[in-house]
Amino acid sequence: MAKFDVSVVGELNLDLIFYGLPARLELEREHLASGLTITLGSSSAIFTHNLALLGNRVAFSSAIGSDPLGALALELLAKSGADVIGVRRFAGKLTGLTAILPAGSQRYILTYPGTMFDMRYEDLEPSYVFDARHLHLSSYYLHRALRSRIPDLFRAAKRAGLTTSLDTNDDPEDLWEDDLLKVLEFVDVLLPNEREACKITRNDDPQRAADLLSEKVPLLVIKRGRHGAIARRGKERFAAESFPVAAVDSVGAGDSFDAGFLHQFIRGMGVEECLRFGALTGALSTTCAGGTEAFRDAGHRERFLSERTTSAEPHA
Repeated sequence: MAKFDVSVVGELNLDLIFYGLPARLELEREHLASGLTITLGSSSAIFTHNLALLGNRVAFSSAIGSDPLGALALELLAKSGADVIGVRRFAGKLTGLTAILPAGSQRYILTYPGTMFDMRYEDLEPSYVFDARHLHLSSYYLHRALRSRIPDLFRAAKRAGLTTSLDTNDDPEDLWEDDLLKVLEFVDVLLPNEREACKITRNDDPQRAADLLSEKVPLLVIKRGRHGAIARRGKERFAAESFPVAAVDSVGAGDSFDAGFLHQFIRGMGVEECLRFGALTGALSTTCAGGTEAFRDAGHRERFLSERTTSAEPHA
């Protein structure tokens, strides 16, 4: 019997979100924000936090520095109930930090990577990472020291009997190199958004990108923002619409979708139900500032999910 439902390997940092900035930023001008949120950031940590609050046993492996920002990020994540024993502290190093500047429906994202560039395969504890039913990794392109060994990580997970999932997120260098293909051999569920799917396949047509990626993995899930999400399993096609909400921002919405989708996937639910619940948790994320605050408010979270749930047991 595995100790954890899901084991997550990824990055951990805070997000600083500035609201109310001018539509156009100018050099050498001091621009005033009307609002600021300091919250748990990073794709992996947001996913872990929200998956734990859905009622899952989640193990988290990551790296932070010896600075106060890392300690705060770790504290916020631990409050979700996720197990954070796998987080290593690197003495003399700085934890990463992301500043997000919303601009209408889009946003500027500025990240100092810090220790997310430093975590190596050797820093992971196999007995901890693989004591789970499922392995998930986010932000493939940010793990510079780990990246060459990610195929080994996923191969070992499959040998240990885990199912696996991957959300590549963006490539800040915009290179989208083919080494990702070595990992996809061992990925059960691939979870890019539409832009990332096109970038990975070097194809401008989202439909063609879906065709190509569905040949590489057993289950492909593509997030499409307000247009919902689609999935491909062999020749089978699935789709789910988005849930209309009064959105505050979209920070972490994709990671929250992943949490909802995989919450159902590890319970053996059908693809359509996984998609629907992913769309629901993604929508929930947008109702508060940042990627975790809507989940952290237990009353808000339960009301939102229960009011929009029609299936028998969609969440814990």
